[in-house]
Amino acid sequence: MLNPKTFRAELLLLLAAVIWGFAFVAQRVGMNHVGPYTYNGVRFILGALSLLPLLLLRQRSAPSRPTCNWPVTLGGGLLAGLALFAGASLQQVGLVYTTAGKAGFITGLYVIIVPLLGLLWGQRTPRSTWIGAIFAVAGLYLLTMSDRLTLAEGDGLVLIGAFFWACHVLIIGWLSGRHVEPILLACLQFVICAVLSLVVAVVSEPISWAGLVGGMWPILYGGLLSVGVAYTLQVIAQRDAPPAHAAIILSLETVFAALGGWLLLHETLGGRGLIGCALMFAGMLLSQLSFSRATPASNESVGMAEPSPIGEERR
Repeated sequence: MLNPKTFRAELLLLLAAVIWGFAFVAQRVGMNHVGPYTYNGVRFILGALSLLPLLLLRQRSAPSRPTCNWPVTLGGGLLAGLALFAGASLQQVGLVYTTAGKAGFITGLYVIIVPLLGLLWGQRTPRSTWIGAIFAVAGLYLLTMSDRLTLAEGDGLVLIGAFFWACHVLIIGWLSGRHVEPILLACLQFVICAVLSLVVAVVSEPISWAGLVGGMWPILYGGLLSVGVAYTLQVIAQRDAPPAHAAIILSLETVFAALGGWLLLHETLGGRGLIGCALMFAGMLLSQLSFSRATPASNESVGMAEPSPIGEERR
C-alpha cells in the first residue's frame, strides 16, 4: 500500500508538472505584449521575490543546518545564473517561432543530455540512457525536421537551450553537498538571470507600461506560479518521493505543455509529430529512470534542477 506521505508528495509533484507544462503557453501568450527578454526579466524578478518567504522560513531553522558557505554560494549563484540566462533566453526567443508543445518536448531533452555530458566528468552512463537517447533523437527528427531535412529556427534555438539547461543541472549538482543554502542559491540565480535579461531588453526591445499591463497575467503566471509556487512544491515534495517516481512525474511536464498548447492556443501536431513526441517521451523516461537510480537526490539539493527551474525555470 502506498505511504500517505509519499502519495501526497507525488500529487504535489504532479501539480508542479502541470504548472510548468502550461507555463509554455503563458510564455507564448506573454510575447504578444512584450519582448522575450522583457518577459524573462520581469518574471524572474517576480520569481525571486516569491521565494523570499520560503527563504525566511528556512532561516528560522538555521541553527539545525550547516553554516552556509558564502563564497561557494555567491560564485555558484553567478555561474548558475549565467547558465539559466542562456537557457531561458534561447527558449523564450525560440518560442517566438515554434509552438508551446514542441518547445516543451525539445526542452525536455535536457534530461538525456545531462547523463551524456556527465561522461566528460568520468560518470558512468547506463545502457538504458543510450537507448533513451536513440529514441529521443528519432523522435526529435520526426517532430522537428522538414522534408528538406532542415531544423526550423525556433526548434533549433530551443534545442541549443536544452544543452544550457543540462549544464545548469550539472552546476547545481556540483554545488550540492557544499553547504549551499538551496533557496538562497535559487534567489541569486533568478536575480542574475533577471538583471541580464533586462539589460538586453533595454538595448534591443521596446519596453512600455502598456505592454507590461497587457501581458500582466502570463507574466504573473511565469513568475509567481512557474517559478515560485512550482519550485516550492518540488522542494517540499522531493523530500518524500522516491527519485525514480519523481523523475517520471516531472517528465509529464512535456505532455502538459502539448496539452496546454492544444487546449488554449489551438496548436495541433500531425501523425508524424505525435509519433515523434511519443518516442521522445519514451527516451526521457528511460534516461530519467536510470539516472535517478544512479544518483539519488539529497534533501538539501532536491528541487534545484529546474529549470523548473528546473524548470524553471527549466520552464
